[in-house]
Amino acid sequence: MTENPVTESSRSLTSGLVSALSATQTGSRASGSTGPSAAPTDGPARVVIDLDLPGATISRHLYGHFAEHLGRCIYGGFYVGEDSQIPNTRGIRDDVVEALRALQIPNLRWPGGCFADDYHWRDGIGPREERPRMVNSHWGDIVEDNSFGTHEFMDLVELLDTEAYVNGNVGSGTVAEMSDWIEYLTRADDSPMASLRRANGRDEPWTVPYFGIGNEAWGCGGNMRAEDYAALARQYSTYVRDHGGNEVTRIAAGANIDDFGWTEALMRAATNLEGRDGKAGPYQAISLHYYTMSGSWEDKGSATEFSEDEWYLTLSRAARAEELVARHSTVMDHYDPHRKVGLVFDEWGTWWNVEPGTNPGFLYQQNTVRDALVASIHFDGFHRHADRLLMANIAQTVNVLQAMILTDPDSGALVLTPTYHVFAMNAGHQDARALDAHVLLPEEIAEVDGRALPMLSASASTTGETALVSLSNLDLDQERTLVLDLRGRGVTGHTATVLTGEGSAAHNTPEQPEAVAPRPLENVRELENGGGLEITLPPHSFATVELQLGE
Repeated sequence: MTENPVTESSRSLTSGLVSALSATQTGSRASGSTGPSAAPTDGPARVVIDLDLPGATISRHLYGHFAEHLGRCIYGGFYVGEDSQIPNTRGIRDDVVEALRALQIPNLRWPGGCFADDYHWRDGIGPREERPRMVNSHWGDIVEDNSFGTHEFMDLVELLDTEAYVNGNVGSGTVAEMSDWIEYLTRADDSPMASLRRANGRDEPWTVPYFGIGNEAWGCGGNMRAEDYAALARQYSTYVRDHGGNEVTRIAAGANIDDFGWTEALMRAATNLEGRDGKAGPYQAISLHYYTMSGSWEDKGSATEFSEDEWYLTLSRAARAEELVARHSTVMDHYDPHRKVGLVFDEWGTWWNVEPGTNPGFLYQQNTVRDALVASIHFDGFHRHADRLLMANIAQTVNVLQAMILTDPDSGALVLTPTYHVFAMNAGHQDARALDAHVLLPEEIAEVDGRALPMLSASASTTGETALVSLSNLDLDQERTLVLDLRGRGVTGHTATVLTGEGSAAHNTPEQPEAVAPRPLENVRELENGGGLEITLPPHSFATVELQLGE
């Protein structure tokens, strides 16, 4: 991750692609394909769902996470050391592990971010007291001792019962260094790197299903041009080998925001070379980064003090994430119509000015109801593009940016954020099949920041026996009553949950850990004709409705 917003590295799109992108952008309201869209209606607000028409599978990996050596994410967040008075297992905080296991997080990305292209993995193995120190020049210009390295991260992965997404070093590393790391991690025999791993205390290899080929090569990962990085991505990916039964999905460092030329350069490089076993090659996915804020990169806005205009501007910019997914997908479809190459949105979330009195390089911010709705809008969009999106990773898991968890540096207390609760309430979407949720609104739809912003966002999915509907009331002040119009199958029961606070800036603290927490949604009424539910959502709220399905 980097604060560099420049996206001018490559914009030489073909005229055909320019036309396609324009059509994607201008046609998004009619098609419902990009952003929280809504059609007008003369009747009450409705969300129409055909329960018998499931679509693409929503990969659980869209609910992935990100942990960088940044501020108190690793040290003081995940890792406190074995001598800490905070309960831990081999230095890893027990309460953090417990909270994330409750979310069933599907994957964890590490060690960066910008840090990844300064990180040399051999510095983080062997006896901790013998590991060399390094300067974390990106985040606070601090010196760290490499006490949390490969073995500690993979131990964390196993404690979390999740999957590893390891990000390699292209910016300041070598092909041989990256090749050796994947061998060290995943090879089972007596190869040089497997023998080194055993000498460091780990006999069996680990499973590493995802490997990043550098990070933000257009910025902190090397300030490269698209074509130059694409050539390196092909080269480095070739040497990230599948050892034994470990099959790696190689993820090339993709575009910043709307740099469609960067995506085009990577797709040209990925689709004109035969891959392994019929896969796309030499890498199987490309990434995308986009952060939400109400201000500029120089003054991003406050996490807890914001105006009505900043509220709606933030939500409109969150909705832009889906537009970006759709438009980058259009470029990818031009070169890869069979969708062998996945899109990985591995950095997303809010980015605010740091909390007063904290280190500016540590990116510590509070997390409010507004952040929760930013997350819910992103997930609604991700669900609608499940056919192309392979993975997504919120930035970041603990104590940094839009975190799941905040830990108090003095008392050690742990706080679950409103964003954590959105992940928990949406857990039923993981590996379910997407359902179209058509939003019909009687009100005029406002235009904010150049795009339409309906006051209601929705998505839905089904496992066959159940369905889960997510609903967000984006109105700052007004409650909204809607009809959940359910078609195609019978509904035998329902459970509704709501997340909101006394105000839109409500947030959780060690003193008030449940100021924003899920509660039963009482204002739900079954329609007399059995065709659905009437639901009243509080202002600035997120809700889920779990449906038990019959025939």
